[in-house]
Amino acid sequence: MMMVILVGVTVLLIAISVAQILKIAELNAISKGSNVYEISDKENKLQGTLMMVFLLFYFGFFAWQYYKWGDLMLPVSASEHGVGIDKLMNITWLLIIPVFIITHILLFWFAYKYAYKKNNKAEYFSHSNKLELIWTLVPSLALTVLILYGLNNWNKIMTPVNPEEEHVLLEVVGQQFSWGARYAGKDGKLGRAHVNYIEGTNFMGIDASDKNADDDVVVKGEFHIPVNVPVQFVFRSNDIIHSAYMPHFRAQMNCVPGMKTQFNFVPTITTKEMKKITNNENFEYILLCNKICGAAHYNMQMNIVVESKEDYEKWLASQKTFKENI
Repeated sequence: MMMVILVGVTVLLIAISVAQILKIAELNAISKGSNVYEISDKENKLQGTLMMVFLLFYFGFFAWQYYKWGDLMLPVSASEHGVGIDKLMNITWLLIIPVFIITHILLFWFAYKYAYKKNNKAEYFSHSNKLELIWTLVPSLALTVLILYGLNNWNKIMTPVNPEEEHVLLEVVGQQFSWGARYAGKDGKLGRAHVNYIEGTNFMGIDASDKNADDDVVVKGEFHIPVNVPVQFVFRSNDIIHSAYMPHFRAQMNCVPGMKTQFNFVPTITTKEMKKITNNENFEYILLCNKICGAAHYNMQMNIVVESKEDYEKWLASQKTFKENI
């Protein structure tokens, strides 16, 4: 702690010293009759040239970053709607990057071309309806396309799965600093749950008096889902706000105390297939918390296993029901 204070005091004293030296230099220049705030045409031209040089380094750094880390932006998409989200991301980049390049070229070029000169006089330009219309309409049309495309994908995962269709009903519950999952049993319904029922091994707060809960299956550590089958997720929190984030499935939803949230998606790539795609035998799909929820937030995660429908049904059949566990 003492070392931190000493370093802070040292930095402060250096800053004060530099400020005083500059002040002395300014007073010295004034005493000799020179205007320290007057910039010559030569200095302005130099600054404009340096702006153009900086532009080259700026774009070079941008290109290097893309080359170095471009493939780390998003992992391989493993859900049906994830493909659409990736397309939306690519369309957004195609719109943003050209605008980014053009506007920065103009910005630095203007700084060079219109560097201050004593004999130059600025032209006053007050208003143009045509320009106003162009730079209002063009961004509006671009945003409309992006919003409508994104809304279509949003509706796909937010519209509940038809109960009559084949699907998996899965509840995910967050609490500092772990996740729990619960599958609806053969009745296709999840039993009641509330934080008031949390006791002993009943960490999800399931109401043992509700018959719909008898055949529910509760798991910790990891949960399994079948490939190419819709999974209807329901989310809860037992304490504070968490955020269920599954990056490979392009899915994220807040888990809010006292209420339920939901989304659904269709997984398209099994864990085994993804191991081959990533060339990583240790690969695992993962559920993360994407809200900073406390000291161990970084460690709040749960593995996800995507497998064939047959393997999933075998695994689920091997799990004990809630009634068998109490």
